[in-house]
Amino acid sequence: MFFKELYEYRYLLREIVAKNIKIQYRNSALGVLWTLLQPLLTTLVLVFIFGEIFVRDRGYNFPIYVLCGRLLFEFYSQSTKRAMRSVTGSASVIKKVKVPKYIYPGSNVGTCRITFLISMVVLVGLCGWSVLAASEKHPAPNLGINLLFAPVPLLILFVMCMGVGLILSTLAVFFKDIEYLYDVFCTLLFYSTPIIYDINAQNNALLLTVLKINPLYAIVSMFRDCVLYGGSAAFPGWPFNPNHLLYASCFAIGILIIGGLLFWWKQEKFILHI
Repeated sequence: MFFKELYEYRYLLREIVAKNIKIQYRNSALGVLWTLLQPLLTTLVLVFIFGEIFVRDRGYNFPIYVLCGRLLFEFYSQSTKRAMRSVTGSASVIKKVKVPKYIYPGSNVGTCRITFLISMVVLVGLCGWSVLAASEKHPAPNLGINLLFAPVPLLILFVMCMGVGLILSTLAVFFKDIEYLYDVFCTLLFYSTPIIYDINAQNNALLLTVLKINPLYAIVSMFRDCVLYGGSAAFPGWPFNPNHLLYASCFAIGILIIGGLLFWWKQEKFILHI
């Protein structure tokens, strides 16, 4: 039902996504350029603090390592937060126009996906620069045939964001404080995802287990295997760890099913609470 409605209203979904992008950049002096500058500047700060001040010798290209994690986490954070506010923020439209309510969180996740793809230009540019200006301190990324598999973790991330977005958008209708709680959760999630540190450097077995439960760890690791390392170190010949693929895929599909069912179950009551 969910996928059928999304397909039937695909043109409306496309128009809403286009409108959201226009509104997002309408009053911005930098416009789309800020989508490129923001991840680049943030990465430079993180690289300077954690790559120059604390740890200087890592054996891999730390700027690309950070940017891979930063881009994927930012997409997760922004898309789920926008999806969470999508139903309550469209209350006036929902009360007047009858369209599948899945459109609202779906369009917001879709908007963030477009922004994310634009920001990937920064990663492409950094990889190109790293190949041309490779040094002992910042070795070139191992770009090869496995780069073609990089869209796989991105697709899994998109599915997971859609599922989480459906859950959050439903909860936000009935529990207004969920927005504040989720901000705190995203801060915790940022530090429990290996974005600025190497999880393999941890010696605490219990801490490692807890960190690896985070599905973003598996997704970010797969993406780095394709873009930075040229394949899985644990499974030679594979573009990424198949265990990560299985875990992340099952989690993403499971959370999408749960989110879709919860949204479908509660959507008729939205109009009474928004």
